[in-house]
Amino acid sequence: MYTVSGDILRERFPHRWSSCGSQLLEAMPFYHVYPGSRCLAIGTTGCNFRCRYCSNAYIAKEDPEIQQDRMYRLAPRQLVGLARKLNCRSIIFNVNEPTVSLPTLLEVAQEAKAAAIPMGCLTNGYTTVESTEVLASIFSFFNVSLKGISARFNKTYIGIDSSRPVLRNIRTLAQVRHVEITTPIVQGANDNEIDTIADFIAGVDPEIPWHVFRLLPEDEMKGAKYPDIHAIDAALQSARTRLPYVYFHNFIGSEWVHTLCPGCGHVVIERFSLGCGGDRLKRLLCEDSRCPDCGREIRLLRENACLGDI
Repeated sequence: MYTVSGDILRERFPHRWSSCGSQLLEAMPFYHVYPGSRCLAIGTTGCNFRCRYCSNAYIAKEDPEIQQDRMYRLAPRQLVGLARKLNCRSIIFNVNEPTVSLPTLLEVAQEAKAAAIPMGCLTNGYTTVESTEVLASIFSFFNVSLKGISARFNKTYIGIDSSRPVLRNIRTLAQVRHVEITTPIVQGANDNEIDTIADFIAGVDPEIPWHVFRLLPEDEMKGAKYPDIHAIDAALQSARTRLPYVYFHNFIGSEWVHTLCPGCGHVVIERFSLGCGGDRLKRLLCEDSRCPDCGREIRLLRENACLGDI
């Protein structure tokens, strides 16, 4: 995605997008950001991971050169104008890794700031200290994909030597930005790390929302057995005693997508789970970000609930 000429690093395909459309934030997923609002979801192509089970391999792994004919070409100002036209509360970079398109995203951020539109992103968090600082300057909220912690898992399934940069960057971002974490579970690969990941999150900030995905493997693992919903739910029981916001979804009809008050246990946000990318808000019951029963604060990034777009 980049080329070097002398000491100058240049983006090969600026202002080109593999996806661009209006989505509900819950579908990203962001459960604790502007509940019920819509975002302009954008993505480019390429990734710095080589996940064996990648659901978006046709975007993340294909040679970006051969993808350009089917990409949208939109300048940053056009993109932000589209977000305003579609009544999007925010702009979210998803689908692939934002660090492969940093120069363009910096331009988009300038236009979005002028239009008072916040930006968020999905990232794998495998970035340098300097790149992480740049990302924090662009995006107001993050969903970091913490796929696994052990060296064995990361070498075998992701293609990296260590998760240490990801863990470091989660700690850094959680100090300055709103952070949610997603862990795609592939049975037999990383389901044995559920407690370890929960311990890490609790050590950073126990109120970080944690999205546990039942991932249906694709790409090199297309023939793998689908994860068992009840087995994963059972494995999450211990985590739920340490983390108040554990969500288990990415399948139709999940019962674990509601937000419960950490103080009294009452439901404060109800959601539908319609499968991959289909989550949506049903009822927001915590006005002013407080539980209506006990008054306990519910951590949300919001001004007002945007329910008119549902």
